[in-house]
Amino acid sequence: METTTIIYSQALMLLGGAVIAAPLFKRLGLGTILGYLAAGILIGPVAQQITEGEEILHVSELGVVFLLFIIGLELKPSRLWQMRRDIFGLGTAQVVVTGLALSFLIALSGLLEGAASVVAGFGLALSSTAFAMQILEENNDTNTRYGQRAFSILLLQDLAIVPLLAIIPLMAAQAPEDTTTPLQDFAIAIAAVAALFAAGRYLLNPLFQVIARTGARDVMIAAALLVVMGAATMMQLAGLSMAMGAFLAGVLLAESSYRHELEADIEPFRGILQALFFMAVGLSLELHVVAENLLNIMIAVPVLMLVKSLVLYGLCRASGSRHNDAVRIGLLLPQGGEFGFVLFTAAAAAGVFSQATASLLVAIVTLSMALTPVAAMLSRRLMHQQDETAEEIEENFEGAGADVLMIGFSRFAQIASQILLAGGREVTIIDHSAARVRQAATFGFRIYFGDGTRLDVLRAAGIEKAKIVAVCTQKKEVTDRIIDLVHTEFPNARVFARSYDRQHTLELRARGVDYELRETFESGLLFGRKTLEALGVNGDEAIGIMDDIRRRDEARLVLQEAEGITAGRDMLHSRPVRPEPLVKPKREVTHPADALPGNVAGSETLEKTE
Repeated sequence: METTTIIYSQALMLLGGAVIAAPLFKRLGLGTILGYLAAGILIGPVAQQITEGEEILHVSELGVVFLLFIIGLELKPSRLWQMRRDIFGLGTAQVVVTGLALSFLIALSGLLEGAASVVAGFGLALSSTAFAMQILEENNDTNTRYGQRAFSILLLQDLAIVPLLAIIPLMAAQAPEDTTTPLQDFAIAIAAVAALFAAGRYLLNPLFQVIARTGARDVMIAAALLVVMGAATMMQLAGLSMAMGAFLAGVLLAESSYRHELEADIEPFRGILQALFFMAVGLSLELHVVAENLLNIMIAVPVLMLVKSLVLYGLCRASGSRHNDAVRIGLLLPQGGEFGFVLFTAAAAAGVFSQATASLLVAIVTLSMALTPVAAMLSRRLMHQQDETAEEIEENFEGAGADVLMIGFSRFAQIASQILLAGGREVTIIDHSAARVRQAATFGFRIYFGDGTRLDVLRAAGIEKAKIVAVCTQKKEVTDRIIDLVHTEFPNARVFARSYDRQHTLELRARGVDYELRETFESGLLFGRKTLEALGVNGDEAIGIMDDIRRRDEARLVLQEAEGITAGRDMLHSRPVRPEPLVKPKREVTHPADALPGNVAGSETLEKTE
């Protein structure tokens, strides 16, 4: 009973620490992970309320396992293949170069020698997947170019833990007895991976189909946990890492129709266990080791982060990243990683170095994690002021020139272009996003890379041949700049423009565009009409109501052009109205409001404006 009470009280302290520290540190701009670390240090080494930090750490490592499963779910095999150069090229180079550099510095300092310095150097070369991915997610940078390259490096680091753990027994003070040969170990590992792939291809989807038919939500959650833990355990028994097994299971299910449901089921467990993992790191930190080696740590932590940042920056620049992206990556991944804890623990158990050395290395990794938010903030100061985040590719306008020149190819233009192409019209499309140009090419679109705000680009794209210039850019200030440029240099060009909102519509009309359309207007009308029909309104009546709202909107715009944005408020339907006939006896009107059925200013239809 007493043991149960202790467990409950410890759980309450950990939950309380997480609930208080994480929001506080996030509010301060330091990130939730640093909050978890601080809570663990306060509860464990400082207050001495929990002393079994290492036991909790072993359990909470499942948070990293679940994290890699969710990462795998986001990576379809086709996408993984597209990232192969960054994963196996840039990622491998980072681990090897950083590991060798840190091993040399550790041996040169005299702290460790030989095999011990190599294990320590390559262990410190690994960065924190959980830490970095959470920073990327909090900043919504996961799908940016630099975020994808950072993820590729982290993925290779996670895979690198497998061979690093494999060489620990070879470096041990006394090699353990091994009943199998290296060839047999390799064969077992390959067989386990093959079995996992076979299970993912032929068993998992049918399993989830059967469970889904039962409608039992709790069973689906249990099945999701079973898949993750089963794959992780299979890889561990085969001599590989649990994290690798979970990642492979996620990749195998990335194409599954149950992917989103699996992610939603696993996410709460991943979040709780990942928080517990970082708190356990704080709990297991030996403050007396930190105190006794304070000078060494104060030197080692900045040297570690500086070396990793410089290597990452240099490798990213050499492999084609722009300055801003290289700076972001370099200062996102300078810390030690959670797999370093695993490697150092295994090395100490094998006698490669002492437990005190392992504690010192864990302290260095922990403090480097704590300083990562500071490094991320420093990256903003080192980036160039101009926007270098957009990737550049060669401008080539061979074959450009058509009846329609479309500038910008985001979701609005992608739909509009299909109408034009289906109508048999040639369209020249330009966009300033290299990623969008490449992505569109995979769907068969031919678009040109170029900045529509530049006069030379417009000429090269064939604007002088175009009968209509369709400006479909997302940002209103960019749209306005392009329209002003076209009107100045090509006054005879007809300009059709995508409008951001109602105010932007009025501004575009003042600029004299030939046609404009708010990006959400027609879709909003259609959505409302379909909702009315679903509620039982007759189809013809719903169409009539939609047409009425469209006429009201146009009449309001006419008023607002003359009287300002607040004009025409009485034309809005802000409460339910009794349906009225849409066509009434004709009469001549002198005010746009009179065109609107059911309006207080007049209920007849204006024939002149239809």
